[in-house]
Amino acid sequence: MNNKSLILLIVLVTGAALVYFNASHTSDKVVAVQAQAPDFEVADMASGQTVRSSDLRGNVVFVNFWASWCQPCKEEMPSVDSLFKEEFPRGNFVMLTVLYKDTPQNAVEHMRANGFNFPVYTDPKGNSAVAFKVTGVPETYVIDKKGRLRKRVIGPADWSSPDERLLIDSLLKE
Repeated sequence: MNNKSLILLIVLVTGAALVYFNASHTSDKVVAVQAQAPDFEVADMASGQTVRSSDLRGNVVFVNFWASWCQPCKEEMPSVDSLFKEEFPRGNFVMLTVLYKDTPQNAVEHMRANGFNFPVYTDPKGNSAVAFKVTGVPETYVIDKKGRLRKRVIGPADWSSPDERLLIDSLLKE
């Protein structure tokens, strides 16, 4: 084996070991799908009223962590707004978009500038993000009527896509 092959082999083996280490290291940060969703509490940014997850049983709950400074969040927001406009009036659907490491003023300015109408919640201490083990934004959780986590999406998603709408519709019918 020549030196280049040996170096490549070492890099490949070391890379595999690092990937394995990182995967095992972060496994404790994953919220398991089908498990009971964590308990959390957030405040409605508009009214200041507190919302507790335990009060939302019987509803499909869409929890989205976002920030106005987050470009992938900005890409996702039109579909989040569309989902809210279509599903909220039908009933049994609750959308909690939770501001993450951002100020309410920045969120209001961003929402107003883009004509978004979905509700925004705050959690200044970040307890809800800790409960969900959020790794960054955007990060979204879909919870069924029994309080079980049915989907976790890390990164932006198109919530207007047929697959995502089918998921929400099927959960609403359960």
